[in-house]
Amino acid sequence: MAHFWQGLQSGEWLTRARIRGYSLILLGLCAVAMAGWIALSDGLIDRNGKPVGTDFSNVYAAGQLAWQGRAADAYDPPLQHEAEKAVFGRDVPFFGWHYPPFFLGIAFLAAALPYAWGLSLWLTASFAAYLVTLRAILPRPETWLVATAFPAVFVNIGHGQNGFLTTALLGGALHLLTRRPWLAGILIGLLAYKPQFGVMIPIALLAGGHWRTIGGAILTVAALVAISTLALGTEIWHAFVASTTFTQTVVLEAGNTGWEKIQSIFSAVRMWGGSVAMAYSAQATLAVTLAATLAWLWHSDAAFELKAAALATASLLATPYVLDYDLVVLALAIAYLARLGLARGFRGFEISLLAAAWIVPLCSRGIAQVTAIPLGLTTLLLLYAIIMRRVMENRSYVAQPVAQT
Repeated sequence: MAHFWQGLQSGEWLTRARIRGYSLILLGLCAVAMAGWIALSDGLIDRNGKPVGTDFSNVYAAGQLAWQGRAADAYDPPLQHEAEKAVFGRDVPFFGWHYPPFFLGIAFLAAALPYAWGLSLWLTASFAAYLVTLRAILPRPETWLVATAFPAVFVNIGHGQNGFLTTALLGGALHLLTRRPWLAGILIGLLAYKPQFGVMIPIALLAGGHWRTIGGAILTVAALVAISTLALGTEIWHAFVASTTFTQTVVLEAGNTGWEKIQSIFSAVRMWGGSVAMAYSAQATLAVTLAATLAWLWHSDAAFELKAAALATASLLATPYVLDYDLVVLALAIAYLARLGLARGFRGFEISLLAAAWIVPLCSRGIAQVTAIPLGLTTLLLLYAIIMRRVMENRSYVAQPVAQT
């Protein structure tokens, strides 16, 4: 047992050969599973009666409504559901449209193609952006394989979701923050399509004094709002605001999505039988703690890798509505911490925790469903704690570039 514990602490068990081997094994298993899933589907409907790419069905249906001049109907659950059923010509489960109006631009483009082609293009393009971003952050040959085999990738693909885009935008902004601050601001502004992940970003930017990036983000959001209003009218915003009540009460508070899928402390409290008020209290307490520590960290002279990893992790922890496919964003924290560790050495348990963070999207939903243990949330909290521990150990780390090998 002592030897096992020492191995976890040192991380010596995770050799380069094992990293490659584990990645290839998981990549192969997931590829076979996905191929079987598609092969056993009845056209565009899988064996569970759900659309292939599940959540993408709401994007495509909303795009179809936009083509028909009925974009506001996407925010009306019964009308959106009817549009989803029309896409497949049969009854399918309802997947709600909860995005701000400017994301209808993506839906509009996707719906210009047949469903399968729209889904394929969406996933391929966003996955390429995800890979390029991670390779820019961690310029090492193994980045391609490890990033591709990251289990959150397959969860995101299975849901036809936007985890790749979210990761590419946030990761791209962090990578460009000091060298091209205005472009970083544009990327952060585009991230407003997923507003629940933007809670911590302004706090970090303000604490770090990144004024040009803040300006770029504000101008980008203003442009998105103006363009969508000119294209769709002011009523689209009324429909969006009205729909947030359904999103909050039915999707989040009542847990219709499934507590095991949501990786927040809000969901954990509700899964354990806590009231809505208790869940919001726990979420608010965590958010305030994250905001205070993140502001302190971004105002300090700590290594940028620690700041970036903390922001990516805090962005996931701060929102009450974070799904397991959103854990693609965790790749950013892993990449930045790996970059710092490779340049300056790893501390106790860091390698093992990074490995745990890498694998957790594969099993977080299943474990929560069977045991009511929120493994995803627990891993995120541990990762944030270990980042802060490293900051406290030496607040004056200066990041060194990683040599390309």
